[in-house]
Amino acid sequence: MILQTARLILRPFQAEDIGRLAELMANSDFTRFSLGPYTRKQTETVLQKFLAWNKARLPSQFAVVLRDNESVLGYCGFLHHPELPEEVEIGYRLDATYWNRGLITEAACAVRDYAFLDFKLTRVISLIHPENIPSRRVAEKIGMTPEKEITFRGFPTTVFALSREQWLSDRGAR
Repeated sequence: MILQTARLILRPFQAEDIGRLAELMANSDFTRFSLGPYTRKQTETVLQKFLAWNKARLPSQFAVVLRDNESVLGYCGFLHHPELPEEVEIGYRLDATYWNRGLITEAACAVRDYAFLDFKLTRVISLIHPENIPSRRVAEKIGMTPEKEITFRGFPTTVFALSREQWLSDRGAR
C-alpha cells in the first residue's frame, strides 16, 4: 500500500533503503528522545522488523519520500511494542533538514486516516517524551490528546491517544 499527500509519498520500506535509513538513524537529531544514534547493524534489525510486519500484512512503518526528489526523509507509520500488546503506535521521525515545514504532520494525518479507514483500528497512540515538544504538536494536530504518563523503556513518556469514535466525530464536525 502506498499513501500519497500533497507533497509526500509514503511507501513500504524496501531492503534497498538500508543505506539511507542507516544514515538517518546514525544522526543524533533524528534519534533524539530515544535510545540515541543507531549503528548500521541496529538499523538493519529495525528495517527487518518493518519488512516482516509488511510481509505479515500488519500495519507497519512507511518510508516518507518527497514527491519531487524521491529521497527518503524519514518514516511515519505504525509500531508494535511487546510491552504494550494491545496498542498500535503511530510513530514518526524526520530528517532535521526538513523540520518545521509541516511534512511529518501531513504524513501522520495520512497514516491516522489509513489506520481508521483501512485497518479499522479502534484506537491509536503515540509515545512521546515530555520534552519533545515538536512531536507533541504533531500528535495534537492529528487529533490526539494526552492520556497518561508512563515509563517506557526507561524513559518518561506521555501516551497520546485517539479513538476511532473521536476521529469520526472530529471529521463530522468539519
